[in-house]
Amino acid sequence: MINKLDDQLRLQQTALNLRSARQELLSSNIANADTPNYKARDIDFASALQNAVSGVAAKLPAAQTSPAHLAGNTGGSVMGAPVMYRRPLQPSADGNTVDMDVERAQFADNALRYETSVRFITDDIKQIMLSITG
Repeated sequence: MINKLDDQLRLQQTALNLRSARQELLSSNIANADTPNYKARDIDFASALQNAVSGVAAKLPAAQTSPAHLAGNTGGSVMGAPVMYRRPLQPSADGNTVDMDVERAQFADNALRYETSVRFITDDIKQIMLSITG
């Protein structure tokens, strides 16, 4: 019974986790809009979700060249999806590729889709509770 409930909510849970991670990437881009040589990063959400749901995504370990190095996320992937650099629409003199208009639009779009996923989960839980209570 629990496995069926878990399967019912797994897609939305995975989508929420990916949306949350993408929101962090986008907010990092916005926060570094004035940092010289900062490269804007993002993920391809559709392929990341597809890989996460199908279980094909593989996480690559960080290369440690010294035993004193800490193991951790190098920022190269989010839930197995590669983090890609955004191509700038208009290059800047300081090497920064953050376009605030693009980042704000992506941030708002991702936030709206996050809220939609939360609503889907809420509706799924209400439906499950309704079927349990009769």
